Amino acid sequence: MNAPTRHHSHSHEHRLNLPEVLTWLVEDGMVPKEEAKALRSERQLKGSSQTHPLILVAEQNWTSGTPPHKPLTLETLTEWLAEREGIPYQHIDPLKIDFTGVADVVSSAYAARFSILPIGIGLHEVSIATSEPFLREWEKELAPLLKKKIRRVLVNPSDVSRYLVEFFNLAKSVKKAAQSGGHVSALSSFEQLVELGRANQQLDANDQHIVHIVDWLWQYAFEQRASDIHIEPRREAGIVRFRIDGVLHQVYQVPMPVLIAMTSRIKLLGRMDIIERRRPLDGRVKTRMPGGNEVELRLSTLPTAFGEKLVMRIFDPEVLVRDFTQLGFSRDDTARWKEMTSKPNGIILVTGPTGSGKTTTLYSTLKQLATPEVNVCTIEDPIEMIESTFNQVQVQQAVDMGFAEGVRALMRQDPDIIMIGEVRDMETAQMAIQAALTGHLVLSTLHTNDAPSAISRLQDLGLPDYLINATLLGVMAQRLIRTLCPHCKKAAPITEIEQEMWRHLVRPWKSNEPQQLYHPVGCLECRMTGLIGRVGIYEVLLMSAEIRKLVGKETIVAKIRDQSSREGMRPLRISGALKVAAGQTSLEEVMRVAPPVDESDP
Repeated sequence: MNAPTRHHSHSHEHRLNLPEVLTWLVEDGMVPKEEAKALRSERQLKGSSQTHPLILVAEQNWTSGTPPHKPLTLETLTEWLAEREGIPYQHIDPLKIDFTGVADVVSSAYAARFSILPIGIGLHEVSIATSEPFLREWEKELAPLLKKKIRRVLVNPSDVSRYLVEFFNLAKSVKKAAQSGGHVSALSSFEQLVELGRANQQLDANDQHIVHIVDWLWQYAFEQRASDIHIEPRREAGIVRFRIDGVLHQVYQVPMPVLIAMTSRIKLLGRMDIIERRRPLDGRVKTRMPGGNEVELRLSTLPTAFGEKLVMRIFDPEVLVRDFTQLGFSRDDTARWKEMTSKPNGIILVTGPTGSGKTTTLYSTLKQLATPEVNVCTIEDPIEMIESTFNQVQVQQAVDMGFAEGVRALMRQDPDIIMIGEVRDMETAQMAIQAALTGHLVLSTLHTNDAPSAISRLQDLGLPDYLINATLLGVMAQRLIRTLCPHCKKAAPITEIEQEMWRHLVRPWKSNEPQQLYHPVGCLECRMTGLIGRVGIYEVLLMSAEIRKLVGKETIVAKIRDQSSREGMRPLRISGALKVAAGQTSLEEVMRVAPPVDESDP
């Protein structure tokens, strides 16, 4: 965007109009004269319109006549106009805006009248977004009232109209809800403060304002691609955070009475006991995304010092439809995994820390194995996603129905394939072995750093070596790494430091060093992070006759790792390195996520 900055001496206040925008676009060589003329004539025939001129131009899907010939999107046009008029340009990131504070600056009617939106409040300055560069009257009125300097920024007109409605409505709901709730003490039971005469002024979970806040929260989380929503009570106020691509972002603060009512509303929808706040509870809710797709939320509450903390995990059913390539499997990984899962009986383990995508892998695998000819049963704690083609059982500790008891019960249900949520103890491990020995295919998860360590972990649980050798078909370790944003990633020749990092990453495996690497840049699509979405990296160990010989009293994990590498297993770091070479992710991301290869390897 190299348009020269020109301050037009517009002495009169006016809203931006189409003829002037088209004239400047032609002047700057961005749009041919004929096309600008055609649009102007077309709009004259249609008569006056309330639509912002930049929106009308963006609808034409033109490409800029000046290098680098970008498409003239609404965002590109806003940036161009800001540069031309010498006004700072900004993109509104709703995650970074305190909407309740924003609503205190001006009334919604005043903001709508001038198409302005306060987006940042500092000690001495207020940032106010506008899409009308030549409306300045409000500035003179507001500055003395606010007693702060006003920083005007130009933003995309559709964002102004959208967030004007959203932020003010939401702030109004929060305020109204807080007022109707009175001053409920935010202190917990062991930090009690007696407020006389206010004992029963609790907020109603079905209060219309609370319903609106919860609905907005969910729609907003789906829009922002959040995987988890955290509602956390603090001493002064409650905070709401979203986990996006594995990283938590604070979204906003709400008064404690509102937070308590939001939690009650969500518990009500999840058929949980609203009155019970002393012990952890689980629930689930099914709702729809803005596009109409169904989505499931798993709810979990926890009593904390300042009240009940609620975490909602969002499960997108689309995940189950993804094939192995979309999950990040290489052709070799897929072949090795399918070789294991096509066996009629035995145990297959998926290992990795919490949040590494183990459940997604197991569900996707079971979904492919669950044909009408087989009976697939699962025992889980809790059931992550409801899937109609499996028979799913929930662990119920209250009635002594743990994993081991669940497997015992499933064995009498004529299963072909059994999925156990997690092998946590000797009893569950023995039941899994029993199921495998009696002709069933058993899939489960284990918490270990890599695939070879799973064998020594089973030994630690107390399983005899001969049973491990008789039943274990293989182990797959996995991690999730963030992928580079395809819209803005940039290639650059590999530097000396990166060469050193690459050698460290792939040691002791010999691998061709890439000539160039891709780097995160940051654009609006990825919220200026340069990273968007996640993909799996995998390490698949198949139990061969040679590896079985190494399982004994003196099991040395390094020897198993070495042998399985000779047989074609690629460690997690190598799997990540291949994705770096393919331009899918960055070196730093793989170094951060994948565990280092054991130094004792030969």
